[in-house]
Amino acid sequence: MTKETVREIPTPQGPGRAHVWRPAGPRGTVALGHGAGGGLGALDLRIARDVLVEHGWAVAVIEQPWLVAGRRVAGRPATLDEAWVAIVEALLAGRGRLPRPLVVGGRSAGARVACRTAAQLGAAAGLLLSFPLHPPGRPERLRADELALAPAPSWVVQGTKDPFGTPAELAPYLPSGTSVIEVAGAHSFPVSSTGALRAALEIVAGMLPD
Repeated sequence: MTKETVREIPTPQGPGRAHVWRPAGPRGTVALGHGAGGGLGALDLRIARDVLVEHGWAVAVIEQPWLVAGRRVAGRPATLDEAWVAIVEALLAGRGRLPRPLVVGGRSAGARVACRTAAQLGAAAGLLLSFPLHPPGRPERLRADELALAPAPSWVVQGTKDPFGTPAELAPYLPSGTSVIEVAGAHSFPVSSTGALRAALEIVAGMLPD
């Protein structure tokens, strides 16, 4: 039986929320962040949550304070990182804490935050959905330095036509221990990608370290 809870957690940037799905005797915890658009219901996030819970992982989808406050624009990277770390650390501490090992990830901007903070949180692995290697049409503005911070092992689930970076564009910048799984689609996956996303995430779930 899976227990579903929502926790409001104070951070230096204001309160954030953690939407937690906890199966009995979880193998560990996967913390996932949303994108800059704030879509907690994004298809890849939902499928990742469902597949990982089915495989025995506790999953926390974290809502950044700017979204909780009703703002439409995300804050600067440093403020996102600060809030994310505070929320994840709170989930791993105290009575009823979620267990390690910790897998960090998220989609798009959430994947960037996860990479930047993985070492600080002692993450054992990463799950990066639609990692935005560069802004659309601006391949010279690379975020390869952030991708390089991904914990090992990490998996990138990337759309074959993602304007923020295709799998082929990502390939030269993947750090050791990181692999990419191609899924037909762009940056936001259509419903028609449901089966392929589930298959990709089943692969990841089967390889996550206990």
